[in-house]
Formats: sequence, structure tokens, C-alpha cells
Amino acid sequence: MTLASYDPRVLKSNAPVPGAPDNWKRFFSFNTDAKVIGIQYITVAIFFLLIGGLLAMIMRGELITPENDLVDRTVYNGLYTMHGTIMLFMFIFPVLNGLNNLLIPTMIGAPDMAFPRLNAVAFWLVPIFGVILISSFLLPGGPANSGWWSYPPVSTQNPLGNLVSGEGMWLTAVALSGVSSIMGAVNFVTTIIRMRAPGMTFFRMPIFIWTAWAAQSLQLIGLPALTGGAIMLLFDLVVGTSFFQPEGGGDPVLYQHFFWFYSHPAVYVIILPVFGIFSELFSAHSRKPLFGYAFVALASFAIVFLGLIVWVHHFFPSGVPEWMRNLFMVTTMLISVPTGVKVFAWLATIWGGKLRLNTPMLFSLGGLFNFVFAGVTGIMLATVPIDIHVNNTYFVVGHFHYVIYGAAVMGIYAAIYHWFPKFTGRMYYEGLGKLHFFLTFIGTNLNFFPMHPLGLMGMPRRVSSYDPEFTFWNVVASLGSFLLGVSIIPFLINMISSWVRGPQAPQNPWNAIGLEWLLPSPPPAENFEENVPTVISGPYGYGTGKPLVENQSAYENQSLLEA
Repeated sequence: MTLASYDPRVLKSNAPVPGAPDNWKRFFSFNTDAKVIGIQYITVAIFFLLIGGLLAMIMRGELITPENDLVDRTVYNGLYTMHGTIMLFMFIFPVLNGLNNLLIPTMIGAPDMAFPRLNAVAFWLVPIFGVILISSFLLPGGPANSGWWSYPPVSTQNPLGNLVSGEGMWLTAVALSGVSSIMGAVNFVTTIIRMRAPGMTFFRMPIFIWTAWAAQSLQLIGLPALTGGAIMLLFDLVVGTSFFQPEGGGDPVLYQHFFWFYSHPAVYVIILPVFGIFSELFSAHSRKPLFGYAFVALASFAIVFLGLIVWVHHFFPSGVPEWMRNLFMVTTMLISVPTGVKVFAWLATIWGGKLRLNTPMLFSLGGLFNFVFAGVTGIMLATVPIDIHVNNTYFVVGHFHYVIYGAAVMGIYAAIYHWFPKFTGRMYYEGLGKLHFFLTFIGTNLNFFPMHPLGLMGMPRRVSSYDPEFTFWNVVASLGSFLLGVSIIPFLINMISSWVRGPQAPQNPWNAIGLEWLLPSPPPAENFEENVPTVISGPYGYGTGKPLVENQSAYENQSLLEA
């Protein structure tokens, strides 16, 4: 049966039944159940978060004093290169793919992903290129040290000049990461478009589905440019081609276009699903319908369109023509409009609601606070004079980390806590969750806020020693990074202990609205199997009395019995 003739009432997933819910062996196998793959993605991503965080703490240990007195400068260059690469390609993207695997099929009533085997292959590429990346630390020349963007000619000045070198392994890992993410994007977009439950029109989809769809569309459009650029640069390094080598007629700036055409929209690939998480959680934990649902949904694709025409703002100091600077300054500023639509919709949703300040809601509120701050500094950086003034300073580093860690990672934590009971069948410990939030929120702001005054004062980024006038803010930032390192401890204790021996989770602990909450906790292998409900209303009917699906009470009773 083709996707065109898909009927979720009768079609079963190709995924084999993974065994009993407590069968842990399925998490170490080539399993095609999207829920198993989702947990595999998240677990591997958290492992690499620990590695990337450790590298960051070593760097901040170096920067706590002005002198270069902890690690060699070359080692420091490798540390910041690998920190950025691991956190983006090994943590952020895999953990978001994990959430997509858990939530997309269950939220739209599909039994599994459209291409289950492709889904599994996309996951198993992650530990493969992760091992390639980490093993570069063991090479005689050490890991790549030309930054997570790997600009030529610096990246091609490799003394080993072969594939088995830090730079060669970095490029190989990035190319494999691109292939994995493209596989995932094809799967996610196809599943959303072709496998929704009966009655679930586009404007009855949860906002998380809209944002996942938008983000993965960006992946399909932009990621081939980065993947192709990485392969071409690898050829320059290993084979001796001259795609980006000026002495051979190549253009190193062309690589920057390949890189930033994807790598700036990659910020929206990351933040869009987090916007979806905020939309789900603010509505559920405020007990109010999401304000301006249709505008919030369409704003996601407005961000996609504008996100594809902003990349040249990374070139403002490089001598681009004035007309190009002005054009990309305007498009960069315009992206704040659809983003602002979402922020005001969330504030209107929260306003007057019956707020429950549990761990998921606290992380959502903290992420929203950090994102607004990041948005203000983002508007500043969109302005050509300010961007040129603070280019290559710690101001840019602070802004970027407020978006990625302050907003995106806090949103990811919110999602993990919110959906943890559904997909593990266990409740987490609220006290440990709140401790995790406060340590993370305080640590984030102590770590990344000082980078803004440092940048305005003129401290360059990517240095391991600095003028003593920058000492105070660097000490504060380093203490904040150490606090962030400590914050992961209660999270790990909570997740492991709760999953092993936490209280049994009810079917719907938050009284949330959505198809996933009609399923048992944890859901069966093929979700609703033949009994996919027919959707008859939108996803945010809090206080309206409208049921989400036909004969909803029967599904709830059945799920309660099965749980």
C-alpha cells in the first residue's frame, strides 16, 4: 500500500513489535519503532552534551585568568572547535530529532514514521560520526582546530594533509551528519504531510507539528549546501582540488556562502521546534487555548522564508557592497516580526491563565525570558554599524549562546520533563526538576550575560589570554559555566532514578489536550494501531468543552484500562 492510499484505520506500521515495555534490549538494536529511535536519539545526545560541556568548562577554566596558564594555545583552538561542533551536530540536532520521533507520529495519529528503516539508518549514523569526531583527539596532530565553521585557507593548511587527520575527520563527520539529517528531514516532512489521522487538517495540527514541518523544510533546502561544501573542502584537503584554494583559481569566500546559507538558518532549525514546545506547554500549563493559533502556525513558515535570505549578515565586515549590506540588514530585522507574533501570542496565552509552576512550565518561562533578551541583542547585531563594531567579539558569542542554550536547551529540558511520563510510564521527581531549573537558569545568565559587556569593551573571541581589564566579567562567566556543569547532575539523577523506580505515571498527568495523551503510558508499539480516532476540533480546547476526537471518552477509558 502506498502513502497515497494510506488509511491509518487499517494500515499497520512496518516497525516490528519491540517486545515488552520493560525490554531494555530494544534500545541497543536496529529497531524501527519511532518511539525507541526517539529515546535512542535523546540518550546519545545527552551523552555528547556531557562531553561538549566538559570541553566548555576547560575553556572557561583557562579564561578565569588573563594568562594562558591551563592549556596550550593549539589545544585551546581544538577545544573550542570541538565544543561548538559537538554541541550543535552531536547534541542539539540529535535531541530535536529524538523529540520529533517521539511526538510527530503520536501527535498526528500515525502508527510510525513514513520510512521506518530509513529512520533507523539516520539514527545509527549519529554514533558513527560521533565516534569519528571524538577519536580525532587521539591523532598525533590532535583534533581540528580551525573553528566549528572551518574556513579555508586555515582549514586546508593541515600538516598531515590526508583523511586521517583532525580536519579530515571533522569534515567527514560533518558530511555524514548532513546525510543523516537529510534522511530525517525527508521522513519527518513526508510523515506530517501524508500520515495524519482522519479529520486532522493542517489547521487542526498542534503547533509543534507546524514548527517541526517548517524546521525540517529548512533542512531540506539549506543542508545540501553545507554538506556539499564540506565534501568539496574535504576534496581540497585530501585530493588536491581547488574549489576554495586561491592559488588554484578557487574562492575561499564561496565556502563561506555554502556554510552560512545553511548555518544561519540552522539557528531557526533549532529554535522553531522549541517555539512549538513553548506553544504546547504554555497552553497546557496555563489551562487556556493558544492565542492566535493560525497566526502562530503561519509565522513558522514566514520565519523559513526570511531565514533563507539573511546569511550575508555574517559577511558585513568582509567588504560586501553597500546595497547588499542594506538588503540583508533589512531582511535580518524583518525576521523579528513573525518571531514577535509568537512571543506576544505566548504572553497573551499566559495572561490570566491558571498557571501551574511545575518544572516544564518553569523551563518554558525561563527559556522565553532568555529568548527575548537574545532577540534584543539580535536586532542590535542586524544593524550594520553595530555588527561591524562588535564583529568577532564576545558580544556575538553571548548572543548566540542565549539563543542556543538560554532558549533552545531550556525548551528542550521543558519538553523532556513534560513528555517524560508519557513515553516512560514513570513520573519524574518534582523537587529535583525544580533544582535543575534554578541551577540552569542562574548558571546560564551568569555564564552568558557577561559576554555582552566584554564584547562592547572589545574583547575578541577565540582567544585563550586577554588584557587584565577584562578579568572581572570573565571570572563571573567562568563561575556561571561551572554552575551549569553542576546543574546537569540533578537532571541525570532525576531521569535515571525516575525511569527505574519512579511513581507509575497516569495516562494524562497534566490533563493536556492532544492525541498523544489519549494513548497509554508508555504507548504501544504502533500507537493507536487500527483504532485511530477521528479528529473533530483544534488542539487547544482548554475551557471550551469541545472534545478533540469523536467518542473521546471511549478512547480515554480504553487507554486507562490498557495503562
